[in-house]
Amino acid sequence: MTGSKKWVLGLIALAFLVPLLRPVFPDVVSDYRLFLVSTMIIASIAVLGLNLLTGFNGQFSLGHGAFYAVGAYTAAILMDKLNVPYWATIPAAAIVCFIVGYLFGLPALKLEGHYLALATFALALAVPQILKYKWLEGLTGGVQGIVLLKPEVPFGLPLSEDQWLYYFCLVVMIVLFWGAANMLNSRSGRAMMAIRDQYMAADTMGIDTALYKTVTFGISAAYTGIAGALSASAIAFVAPDSFGIFLSIKFLIGLVVGGIGSLLGSVLGGIFYVLVDNSAQSLTQFIRNDLGLPFDLSAYTVFGVLLIAIIYLMPMGIAGGLYMAYRKLRGARA
Repeated sequence: MTGSKKWVLGLIALAFLVPLLRPVFPDVVSDYRLFLVSTMIIASIAVLGLNLLTGFNGQFSLGHGAFYAVGAYTAAILMDKLNVPYWATIPAAAIVCFIVGYLFGLPALKLEGHYLALATFALALAVPQILKYKWLEGLTGGVQGIVLLKPEVPFGLPLSEDQWLYYFCLVVMIVLFWGAANMLNSRSGRAMMAIRDQYMAADTMGIDTALYKTVTFGISAAYTGIAGALSASAIAFVAPDSFGIFLSIKFLIGLVVGGIGSLLGSVLGGIFYVLVDNSAQSLTQFIRNDLGLPFDLSAYTVFGVLLIAIIYLMPMGIAGGLYMAYRKLRGARA
């Protein structure tokens, strides 16, 4: 077993152990903090979906918030209208989003670069408005959205709802990252990255570039849709205004900050996105009340400042910066 695999298994074991430490550290391992970590896990899955498309296949997207919304509403409608168990909505959301992503990827084959980005941007703008459409109100709840119940703890396990949600999201994340890692190390994964690096050379070598690009679009949408379905169960509420264009931009920021073309970067990007989104208000209060400065920072201001700083200091993202630091440290020891 390689050293990197040992590290991954150790971190997974630690992640499973953390909620069990609640009786020892009740203030540190609180339900709120476990819920916050669950949202980081969900964001990491969404960023991974975007990473598969942009980082590993070279197709630029500004519309993954739309697939996130489709996954969330698929899960919400199944739970609210058909009483489908929350765990069964995960594969359903994946299938629906794969079909939507694949169908969107077919006409997108004729688009590249900023033209593809504009097309996905239009998708991200359109989906929230479609969800508000009066003919769909019976399904989507219109502007009011859909209120759900949080997942109940099964089998009489001595866990709180937030602890169980954390474990459920963690298991889904591990399965999805394991699947992505195996796919990228396979022949299909190498074909995906060949298209990213040299499109014409990949086509000349006999790779069916059209098929790989559309299937990658579908897989990417499925991953992001699964994140949306998990979000619907975690927050127990969905509404069209929760899936605006800024959600897609946040996913892209998380990807750039974490590290494009890196599985670790997807995790770091999800953590960054949730931390900044939840700490912007606290930072504003600190600046105004403690420092006495007349600034009212929004989450987007903090996103912008940190993005500029990280791109300047670590052009390859946090994952790339950590890798370069590790190489320098290893070289210095040698």
